[in-house]
Amino acid sequence: MQMLNDGPAAAYRRVDLDARIEASSREHLTLICLEEAVAALAQALLALEREPDRVPSEPLARAQGIAVWLARSVAPENPLYEPMKQFYGGIARTLTRNMRRAYFGELSQVREHFTDLLDAVKAA
Repeated sequence: MQMLNDGPAAAYRRVDLDARIEASSREHLTLICLEEAVAALAQALLALEREPDRVPSEPLARAQGIAVWLARSVAPENPLYEPMKQFYGGIARTLTRNMRRAYFGELSQVREHFTDLLDAVKAA
């Protein structure tokens, strides 16, 4: 069972995330996803600082999955539907590319984009 192999901290984080998702509305899901993407990218950047030649696969895969979900979940009636789909899709492609060879600068920029969106969602 993968969850038990990751250690107690990872298991508690997943349980907490699952509980937040179950209790949230659709609008709140975007907030949760943005928070998780920012956290995953922070982990990836810290891992790259420690080991620059090793791709931090797990946090990058988590952030990439979130970007794909966000791209697919933009409501068609949203006036920013096309730009948001393109934005999230571009981020997903950047993260996919970084899963082969991680570039600190690109990942920092993606984290900034997610942080800016997170701040905008919180302010709304």
